Amino acid sequence: MSETGFDVVEVLKRLPHRYPLLLVDRVAELIADERIHAVKAVSFNEQFFQGHFPGAPIMPGVLQIEALAQAAGVLAVESLGLAGSGKLVYFMAIENAKFRAPVTPGVLLNLKAEFVQKRARVCKFAGEASVDGKVTCEVQFTAMIADAPE
Repeated sequence: MSETGFDVVEVLKRLPHRYPLLLVDRVAELIADERIHAVKAVSFNEQFFQGHFPGAPIMPGVLQIEALAQAAGVLAVESLGLAGSGKLVYFMAIENAKFRAPVTPGVLLNLKAEFVQKRARVCKFAGEASVDGKVTCEVQFTAMIADAPE
């Protein structure tokens, strides 16, 4: 199944994240059971730029990984038919994270994630973030599908 992109309203239907931690602004392309290309518009108004770093704002690498994980969460929810189920996608492991270039305000951060392995409760992903074709972050991570805590 191939789906063209969708906006943040549709992203909000698939993720529990909300401001200030929602890091996916739109989905450019989603191919269920395979991959996703999402986008984060990095604004100077992001809260983390107040302290990271004053005078030289750089998006923290861990937030790039979080943005990739959120994109992968959308992919998992769509691929496993979990929209509206109340299930959450939790990190289990982050491996081989590499940061290649800084991400500064005013750019579009492209978030690409693909399944490496997909099971009913545990999925492995490979992710890559980039700006204007230049890779900023590469990572592999594992996530678990589970019920929300009570």
